[in-house]
This record gives sequence, C-alpha cells and structure tokens, in this order.
Amino acid sequence: MRLSRYFLPVLKENPAEAQIVSHRLMLRAGMIKQASAGIYSWLPLGFKVLRKIEQIIHEEQARAGHIAMLMPTIQSAELWRESGRYDDYGEEMLRIRDRHDRDMLFTPTAEELITDIFRAHVGSYKDLPLTLYQIQWKFRDEIRPRFGVMRGREFYMKDGYNFDLTKEDALHAYNRHLVSYLRTYERMGLQAIPMRADSGPIGGDDTHEFLVLAETGESEVFYDSQITDLKFGDREIDYDDHAACQAVLEEFTSRYARTDETHDEAIFNEVPEERRRTARGIEVGQIFYFGTKYSDAMGATVTDDAGNKVPVHMGSHGIGVSRLLGAIIEASHDDKGIIWPEGVTPFHCGIVNLKQGDDEADAACDALYAALTALGLEPLYDDRKERAGAKFATMDLIGLPWRITVGPRGLKNGVVELTSRRTGESEELPPEEAVKRIAAIYQGAA
Repeated sequence: MRLSRYFLPVLKENPAEAQIVSHRLMLRAGMIKQASAGIYSWLPLGFKVLRKIEQIIHEEQARAGHIAMLMPTIQSAELWRESGRYDDYGEEMLRIRDRHDRDMLFTPTAEELITDIFRAHVGSYKDLPLTLYQIQWKFRDEIRPRFGVMRGREFYMKDGYNFDLTKEDALHAYNRHLVSYLRTYERMGLQAIPMRADSGPIGGDDTHEFLVLAETGESEVFYDSQITDLKFGDREIDYDDHAACQAVLEEFTSRYARTDETHDEAIFNEVPEERRRTARGIEVGQIFYFGTKYSDAMGATVTDDAGNKVPVHMGSHGIGVSRLLGAIIEASHDDKGIIWPEGVTPFHCGIVNLKQGDDEADAACDALYAALTALGLEPLYDDRKERAGAKFATMDLIGLPWRITVGPRGLKNGVVELTSRRTGESEELPPEEAVKRIAAIYQGAA
C-alpha cells in the first residue's frame, strides 16, 4: 500500500476523551472512530490488525480440532427463558422486540443458541467429542463504557463451545483450550497468564481467565512471580493426548495466580514473600467448564453405548478479539506511539522516501516495494511529499516493527537504513539485503 492512496486519518494532538494509552493511540493512529458511547467504527488500519488477530485465532483453533461456524447477533428470548438466564442476566443484556411483538435480544454470549443447534442435530455419543466456535460481534450494555475498545458495549469475540459425553472428556476439552490459548497469545507477542477466576453469569465451577499485566488493567491480580518465567514456545503437542494437555495445565496453573474475585490471602501467604506480586491485569479471554447446566435445562442429550439418554457435558471458551488490540498496545508502546509485535502488525514494514520526486530515490523505493510484495509481504510506502520528520513521526505512531529509510545520500553509497521500531537501532545495508532481512524476520515469526 502507498500511503498517498491509503485512508489513515492520524491526529497530531491527544484526544481529550481518551483516558488510557491504548484508546489515545488508537484514535491518534486513525484505527477507530467513535460512533456512539462504547461503539466504534473500525477504520482501515485498525481493521487490518483485527483481521490479523482473527486469523491467528482461526489457525490455532483449527490446530486444536475445533470447527468454525457463525451464529446470528440477534437471538430469541425464548431460548434464554429455557435456560433460566433471561431474567437473571441483568441490564447488560439489550432486550428488544421485533415488529411482531416477539421478545428478542442482542447476543451477549451464545450458550443457549449453540445448545439449541446441538440438540437439533446430534443424538448419539458416536458424534462426540464436538467443539464448535465462532468469531462474531456481541453487545453488552455497559452502564459506563470507557477506555475505548477495552470496555466498549459492542465488541468482537471468539466464543467456542464443547460437547462431551463425560466430565473427564469435557475437562480434557478445557485443558485443550488452555493449551491453544497459550499458543494464540504468544503468537501475538503477549504473555497472558491463566488465573483462577469467578464464573459470573456463565456458571460453572472450573474457570480460568487469561490476563495481560498492565497498569491500566481493570482487575487487581495476585500471583507468584515464577509464573512470568513460563513460556509455551514452539513446542508441539498432540491435542488428543489427555496426559500431555493435563501436564501443560498443571505447569501453567500450579503456581498461585488469581484475580481479586477469587483471591485467598491465606494461600497467597504460602508463596515465598520475595515471589509475591500484586498488579493490574487486562482480561483477554476465559475458559469455563459448567457440566450439564445448559444441557439439563434445554434437553441436549445423546444416547450412550448402553442405549441410555444422557445430558452432554459442556464448556465455553472466549477470546476478546477487539479487546486484544487495546491489550497489545497497553503492553507494547512508548512515548512515540504503538510498537506492534510482528505477529499482528498491519504492515510488515514501512518504506520512507526522504526525497520524494528524486528519480533515484523514487526508483529505489519502488524496487523495494516490488521485492517485498513479491515475497508475500505487505509494505507501507510513505510516498507523500512531506518533511522527513513528519514521515518518521507517522511511522513511529502507527508502530510498524521495521522501517526502511531511503535517501539520495545513502543510495550514493549503495545502502538504505533498516530500523527496528522496538529498539530504535539502525543498520545500513544494500537494498536487497534489507529485503532478505525482513523476509527472514517474518519467516521466523510465522
């Protein structure tokens, strides 16, 4: 993409309404625009990052054997009355009526709808285990939406649902999701710590939230510092191996890590004092096992191998896709702007032409652009007739991990400048070597 042809409405000043870094930088970088309280339009740059995050989630869900689908945003209230949650959910649920005076609602979550789909089409234990998921818009009518996409009313979410014959099988699905989530977040450049949490209106006894440590987090968290040394890395795991998935669960949840809702001071005091930590955390996902809560209420049964009808065991598993953009920025920024991890960057690198209109500089930039594009990479070429300082400021603000700077002086020596956004370090090298270096970086990050 050439910046002269792109829609990137950056702001020079900090918006007065933005209270936290991610909200401020997303507005300044032209990623979002508020449509109404807690509801945002996703402009091209923000939409590209949203799609990058979504793609990583789809890839890791497929790796774990989960199947994508799509459910509507508007649901019938009758399903929620079956489960008993329609009146219990509270004012966060946006209740509406259609022209035929039928009670409807804008989806805050989809346990009832997916259970209705399951009971209509699955009747035998031979069709289990089954995990279905979607990435879809949700709505919760927050009384005080704030912090941009971190606590909005409309949000983009991955929600998955497992159906299993036994509790043992359902807990394996829980473990499988924990493993897949660890992989997902690390690919986005995040350390998301699984913490014992409260189930809230979803229900169930087994639940972990995944939290990213950040000063602006909405939750107070208590944890053993050893947990921050854990990395899933590039290890391979067989998702059908119950023992292997259980071992990962134990590795990442055996040390103390809880939100304020489930914090136990007595247990926390058993952690050596030098390892006790208190911080703030941003919730970016949660996994639940709730057994037969919905299958009992809604008649979601299968016939087992003895011919008996039994309710299926279920769990649900969510990732806040739109919220993740805010969390990544909160965890990765500096005074100049965003610093995108390679896994989710909207463009793989920026190309800055220091002397637009100079034949040699223009030709060199065009050649870099063509070479990177031919390798399947997406560069953003700043071909505007702007001062160098303004171009650098834009690149720093939008946070592309790498920048290639091209100018007449360097070209006389046969070099361009390759700069890391994260470290600020620059290196001069021939244009073709800069292309090879960028390609190698992203091949390693894949």
